[in-house]
Amino acid sequence: MGRTPLERRGRKPLHLWRLVADFPVRHRFLLAALLDQKIRFEDTFRTIFLYPFALSFVVTGLVWQWILNPDFGVQSVVRSLGWTSFEFNPLYDADIVIFGILIAALWQGTGLIMCLMLAGLRGIDEDIWKAARVDGIPTWKTYLFIVIPMMRPVFITTLVIIASGIVRVYDLVVAQTGGGPGIASEVPAKYVYDYMFHAQNLGQGFAASTMMLLSVAIVVVPWAYLEFGRRRHG
Repeated sequence: MGRTPLERRGRKPLHLWRLVADFPVRHRFLLAALLDQKIRFEDTFRTIFLYPFALSFVVTGLVWQWILNPDFGVQSVVRSLGWTSFEFNPLYDADIVIFGILIAALWQGTGLIMCLMLAGLRGIDEDIWKAARVDGIPTWKTYLFIVIPMMRPVFITTLVIIASGIVRVYDLVVAQTGGGPGIASEVPAKYVYDYMFHAQNLGQGFAASTMMLLSVAIVVVPWAYLEFGRRRHG
């Protein structure tokens, strides 16, 4: 049997989850680790990274829709410099449109996750760093075998925030692509809205919203158990 539109649309957040939960978390941790070195202008860099989070998803979507527009965005600028065969129009290609949305989402969310990671790093006792240096442990091993395991709650919280955000993403997609091309960038939240308020199909809309709730519960319940259940029984 073929997939229903809901199943096809529901696969998009899963693709986003695989991308966001792996590389971006690691690169945000690296940014936090760099800022944790007490570099100059740390406050300035932290403000620059965090500023996009202050914008609404609608504004972010419209800004990146303009940047990725082939007529006057990145593609147009590069071609005006002489590379006339250059092509970069992810929002108009059904195969890669999800990456165009991902770029905007990462741009907006990087600052928040980086600040969470930085707060976790600043919470590590200074005596641990001193002991590692006294024992001659290389910095990378200190991070890999001591700091990162101690920051497990921060990583779990970060992944929960990212996962729940992916499941409920709506306004960014509407502002950037409206779900297109075709239904290539449709997401469950837009599916629910379309069926409940446009198609007036309350049954389908409620069923889809229930599946969204279950998706969030699948992520949140294990997190709550890991964070609070083990402490209670420990």
